[in-house]
Formats: sequence, structure tokens, C-alpha cells
Amino acid sequence: MEIDFDMDGRKIGDVQFIGGCSGNTQGVAALIKGMDIDEAISRIKGIRCGMKSTSCPDQLARALEQYKENHEL
Repeated sequence: MEIDFDMDGRKIGDVQFIGGCSGNTQGVAALIKGMDIDEAISRIKGIRCGMKSTSCPDQLARALEQYKENHEL
């Protein structure tokens, strides 16, 4: 899976998942648009998908954390 997202300062812009469950990824993308990066991470980090140790929302949280590490926010 690949995740592309835009940021406007600390606010999350458009999010696009390439792969994953289409309905779920579209829902997550719509719900976090405009949300502060830290708020989004705290809400979606650690969500699991069935017996898997991660999920599409969790992978997005990890990508957002990585973004924060590479940018001064």
C-alpha cells in the first residue's frame, strides 16, 4: 500500500491510499482532512485490522509520524 497526503502547516489536507480497502480508506481520508497532525495520530495509531498487527489507519499514523520527524512542525 502507498499513502500520499498533503499538509497545510500542521493540518492534514487530501489523503489518498493506493491499495487497502477502498471504502475504509476513503472514510479515514475524509474524516481526518483538516485535522491537526497530532490529533489524527492519536486517534488512528494502533488500530488493527482483524488479526493483523496494523491497518490502513495505523499505517497512515506511522506515515504522519515520519513526516513530523522530517519536517519542523
